[in-house]
Amino acid sequence: MKKLMRRTFRVSKYIIYKETLIDYKEHFWSFLGAFVGIWLIAFLQSHYLLKEENIFLIGSFGASSVLIYGAIQSPLAQPRNLIGGHVLSALVGVTINQLIPDIIWLAAPLAVSLSIIVMQCTKTLHPPGGATTLIAVSSPGKIAGLGYWYVLSPVLSGCIILLLIALLFNNMTKNRTYPTRTRFRRLLRKKAKKQTS
Repeated sequence: MKKLMRRTFRVSKYIIYKETLIDYKEHFWSFLGAFVGIWLIAFLQSHYLLKEENIFLIGSFGASSVLIYGAIQSPLAQPRNLIGGHVLSALVGVTINQLIPDIIWLAAPLAVSLSIIVMQCTKTLHPPGGATTLIAVSSPGKIAGLGYWYVLSPVLSGCIILLLIALLFNNMTKNRTYPTRTRFRRLLRKKAKKQTS
């Protein structure tokens, strides 16, 4: 068990440090991707939503940005995890909020715990999903009033925006490939070849 823990720590340390400390040129792309992704969501919120509906930008998107723009090789930053983790966690959070609306001391821990289990079972573990589910059960007013619409907007639509920006900026150089799974990379290369032909 100790060997496995040491190896896991060593591999995690390598992945994180490889992406954040070794190649300083990559910091530029991380900054630019995160800036544009969050800027686009904030821009849409401030220019296209009424003040009363102003909930398109949620805090868990900031945490997702750290992963999908700064630690792109992490298994937790892959598209399946980004979309699945947020959407499933939002579903859990809204459901718990519907079932136990006024008992925050029970609803909050239950929603976060269940969302972790759901993400683990579906192989979509994405740590910001815990924040997404907590926002669903602990935010009064607008978000609670959305009900299951919260899953579609802001959660799903915001994740799609972040993903599209990540696909663009994380594949700008030869050193950055996102997502890491070869199936997706082949698909992106085929589309790029068709466009240049």
